[in-house]
Amino acid sequence: MNTFHSTRSNSDSLTAKQAIRKGIASDGGLFVTDALGEDAVDLGNLADKSYQDIAVEVLGKLLPDFSDEELRDCVTEAYGSQWSDSAITPLKPLGDDYVLELFNGPTSAFKDVALQILPRFMTKTVEANSTGDERVMILTATSGDTGKAALAGFADAPGTGITVFYPEGQVSEVQELQMSTQRGENVAVCAVRGNFDDAQSAVKRIFADHELSERLANDANTVLSSANSINVGRLVPQVVYYFVAYGQLLSQQVINVGDEVEFCVPTGNFGDILAGYYARRMGLPISKLTVASDRNNVLFDFLSTGVYDRNRDFFTTISPSMDILISSNLERMLYYVSEGDTELISSLMKELADTGRYEIPANLKTAIDDIFAGGWADEEQVKNAIRECWETNHYVIDPHTACGYHVMTHTEADPLTPRVLLSTASPYKFPRVVNESLGLDTPASDFACMDVLSESTGTTAPKALRALESAEVRFHEVTDIDGMSAYVESVAERLDTTSER
Repeated sequence: MNTFHSTRSNSDSLTAKQAIRKGIASDGGLFVTDALGEDAVDLGNLADKSYQDIAVEVLGKLLPDFSDEELRDCVTEAYGSQWSDSAITPLKPLGDDYVLELFNGPTSAFKDVALQILPRFMTKTVEANSTGDERVMILTATSGDTGKAALAGFADAPGTGITVFYPEGQVSEVQELQMSTQRGENVAVCAVRGNFDDAQSAVKRIFADHELSERLANDANTVLSSANSINVGRLVPQVVYYFVAYGQLLSQQVINVGDEVEFCVPTGNFGDILAGYYARRMGLPISKLTVASDRNNVLFDFLSTGVYDRNRDFFTTISPSMDILISSNLERMLYYVSEGDTELISSLMKELADTGRYEIPANLKTAIDDIFAGGWADEEQVKNAIRECWETNHYVIDPHTACGYHVMTHTEADPLTPRVLLSTASPYKFPRVVNESLGLDTPASDFACMDVLSESTGTTAPKALRALESAEVRFHEVTDIDGMSAYVESVAERLDTTSER
């Protein structure tokens, strides 16, 4: 059975369940397995399979200590009636290209694909845990979408609690209300004075705080885990939709088995596109993975130069979920392209922590160039992309997908290779930006903007988003970065007291 260890050392040897439960390695690295790609997916029958069947097959190869029955249970619960499209991630034509809709889940963002199933995975790890009565506290920093998707997935899930931090004033009105109105007895939401990178770095420090871990275990019977894509259980469900997209291209007779496909992926934390890299290692014929960034284009610069440098201005943009300068999942990609050189990865990550930058060796840059490309869009280009996509294709996209649309349409295409754009969120999560881009009215309320967008384009706002206007706000807390640890501890104590009643 393949085991998991840190990107920075080989000292750990964990099962998939243990890696999911722990979330992040003790040395701060991310869990990887050296068996990735040893067991390829059969492409020949993808066209005949449902999303659920493909998910069971792909996840079975990535999480080998989950039984087929366990995986089937998790998949059935995660990808059911809570999705507005039975295809889960439908593939649609977009001019000469294609768009893969990842936003048909309960929170209208691609994070639902992983965060509807992660709580089910976590439940299986709780069942396998010898102490049984121990609670897993999910701790997550969000740039906008992960928070709500995690809250929706973990709300009132047995044996768990969840605490979400988001940067104050740097998410959309709809995103903030999605989090602050969340129901559930085991949830907590707090704004942070700082940006997403500040919050995510603080969360990583909390995971590395062994004294805090001991207090949580002893005083509140709680262990910490993550719902960010640093958790391998959050990452691997995203691999599935790359195979699903390929299967739909086969079904639509766009390609034959073995033909190559390109993917263009809007990403800030590198998790969404890393899933495509995993799929490629598992046998999916991907010719190129293109990273689409916003004005915080640290990934574009890295792909162009081989130098990762977060010592730059941070921009709050109209694509807030991509406003990230520390792309955590890049570490996993570097591990694999370096052929498992944990000493190199540890050295690079230490250099990043100490100086805010690192430069990769030339051979790694060459290996990355063979697979990845990059581009970016500023805010004006994002707005133009939203307008152009509507005028050309009669298809409404959100500002994150628009970064990808801009990059894809400004990149020379191979007419023999289909291109798939990953659409990461409903445009109704950002109705003000979309309306401005389309030249529509922008009333004071985001919900009035939704109504204008719906009437003008003939599309329909997701019910859960439109209903936020009258939802009760439950969470108002704001903390400084250095207060996050104390907030987590107070939530754990509250949940422990509640469970004793």
